[in-house]
Formats: sequence, C-alpha cells, structure tokens
Amino acid sequence: MRAAAPKDDPTAWPGTIPLTSLYTAGVGAQIFFDALKQHGKLIGTRCRPCKQVYLPARCFCERCLGALTQQVEVKPTGRLVSYTFCHVDRDGRSLRRPRALALAQLDGATTVLLHFLLDVTGPDQIRIGRRVQVIIKPKQRRIGSILDIEGFRPVNDAKTFSTTRKKRRAK
Repeated sequence: MRAAAPKDDPTAWPGTIPLTSLYTAGVGAQIFFDALKQHGKLIGTRCRPCKQVYLPARCFCERCLGALTQQVEVKPTGRLVSYTFCHVDRDGRSLRRPRALALAQLDGATTVLLHFLLDVTGPDQIRIGRRVQVIIKPKQRRIGSILDIEGFRPVNDAKTFSTTRKKRRAK
C-alpha cells in the first residue's frame, strides 16, 4: 500500500469511509454453491444458441444476454489453460512460499475457473494443457463457498504428456 496523498494533491481527496459489505452470489451462482456444498457437484448453465456452458452457473448468457435455464453437471476434470505464481498475498505481504493459481477449463464447460493449483511449487512442474482434477473438500467441511473446492491437482497422464511432446517436436 502506498502512503496517503499529500494535502495539495488535486487528484486525491483525503479521508476515510467506514464501509461494511456483504457479497451475495446471486441466483445463478447460488445454484453452483448449493450443489457444491450439498452434493460435491459442479453445476453450470447452458446457452444452446451460443453453444456455451458457463461454470459457475449464471442467469444469463454473456454473449446473447438470453436467460440460462438449463443446468448441466460439469466433470471435475479438465485441462490447464493458464497459471501463475503469486509471491505476495492480497494485502501485499510476502508469502513464505509462492502460491500457484490456475485457470482450468473443465470437461463439459466452455468457460474457465480460477483456483489454487495444488502440489505445484515451481513452473518446471507444470505445463499448459496438462490434465487437472478438481479437489472438493469432504462434505462436513463445506460451507457453500468457492473455497469448498481446495483447488486443481495435476493428473499424471502419460498419454497427454506424450501427445504434447509429439506436437512440440512436429513444430
């Protein structure tokens, strides 16, 4: 965090605002969180005209703005689309060990989901396209939040690895 702006800074208005907020997931996301908490399932919604499956579930299609009423269960497996390593927490404090975050497209969804990348401590242990498994907490530890998912764990898949290596060699 940076220090408060000087009093003569025309781009800042010094002062404090006491603020309390409550985040509500909304109707669409609540479908996702309820299914995750109660059944350990990943529920998305489908837009037939746009051929999109949104995960977590949403109320409307972001492309055509149509109502999304068809719920679909998405598999807890997928592929890694992107990843990064965080060296500071959300408050800017240094972490003892970097934390890996991943974007994964789960099987049956057309959107990506962001979560922790488990059991990975460095970029040499992971690659784009690698198969991942969603790890969901045991039912007694779920509270109906995105943190009911522990994260994505890379899957040891020799077939995926050899296919990726062959594609790289061919280029």
